[in-house]
This record gives sequence, structure tokens and C-alpha cells, in this order.
Amino acid sequence: MNDIWVKTNWIIKKIFSNYVWNIPNTENKIHLTFDDGPIPEITEWVLEELKKHQVKATFFCIGDNIGKHPEIFNKVISEGHAIGNHTFNHLNGWKTTTEIYLDNFERCEKTIQQTAINNLNVKIFRPPYGKIKRSQAKAIRQLAYKIIMWDVLSVDFDSTLSKEKCLENVLSNVESGSIIVFHDSTKAFKNLEYVLPKTLAYLKEKNFTCEVIE
Repeated sequence: MNDIWVKTNWIIKKIFSNYVWNIPNTENKIHLTFDDGPIPEITEWVLEELKKHQVKATFFCIGDNIGKHPEIFNKVISEGHAIGNHTFNHLNGWKTTTEIYLDNFERCEKTIQQTAINNLNVKIFRPPYGKIKRSQAKAIRQLAYKIIMWDVLSVDFDSTLSKEKCLENVLSNVESGSIIVFHDSTKAFKNLEYVLPKTLAYLKEKNFTCEVIE
């Protein structure tokens, strides 16, 4: 985990200022995000936890998973959460040509529109791994998309990380305006199952409110 920034360095935010790293406000608002779903049972478990605390979140979905699990995808929408594009096949932009990357991005967008129970105006995108070339980002931004990164990375996907450390990653770094990344994935569930309920309780105790990203 030595090469992973749990709290995004301010220098990175300044250099890549065209990306959204946090959403400053004076009202103690933060933004929970979940990457890589929808996944059976796991995404549904996340939805139940969010419902218990009356919290809304933003789900950056993989197009292939949307196609495989449309009913879960539409449950996310029907419960009032926001949807973001996360490419169709979870591509690493640094290792992918711009043409292939944009085709994959567009394929995810088409899948979202064709699957959603109502008309969605999805204009947010998160690059898998946070890795995207300038040419790719420029083309996506020209389509009026915001590229959403993060302020706090839970690192729940790391199976070698203890669930206690994962929780610490979130609670010791969250502040007003934070965008926090979790994963509703099989790989992350060991940590997520422990961390999410405790995070939601902590946010309530500290009077944070959770809003979707649009």
C-alpha cells in the first residue's frame, strides 16, 4: 500500500485541477461513492445499509456488470442514488489507446441508457484505477462530463489490509467536501462489510450529510 495515497495530495489536485477531487462547502456535506458494481448480493447489501441511515450515494458502474445485472442496477436508481460511468470493461487508461478507451466509455454510456428504467442524464465519469491519459480526459470532458476522482480512498479492495486499518483510512481523513471511494465488489467485501456500517454511524454522529454527485 506504500504507493497508494489514502488522502489525495493537494499538489496532485492542483496539477490536475480539471478533475473533481472534492466538493468544497460550508455545510458539512460529503460524498460516498461506490465503484465496480452492480454485483449480486454485495450491491444489494450496500443499498440496505444506506437505507438504514437514509443516505444517498453515487455508484460508478461498469457497463458489463450493468448488462449482467440490470435488475440490481435499476434498484440503485429507484432508491434515489446517482449513477456514473466507469467504462464497460474497467479499463486502465494508461495501458489503453485513446480510441479503444473512448469506445469503451461510450459502450458503457449506451448500456446505461438502454438499461435504465427512466431517462438518466449521466454526466459524471470515474476512470478505473484513477488512470487516464490527457487525450482521453480531454475528449470525455468535451462531451460535458465531469471527471470525478476522490479525496479519500478507503483501500477496501486490498485483501492484505486489515478491516480496522481500512476504517481508519476513512475516519481519519474525511472532512467537509470529501469524496470517499468504496467498492461494491467481491474483492472488497471483506473490508466493506466491516467498514461501511461503522462509517455511516460515524458520519451521523459527526453531523455530516451525504449527497450524490451530479
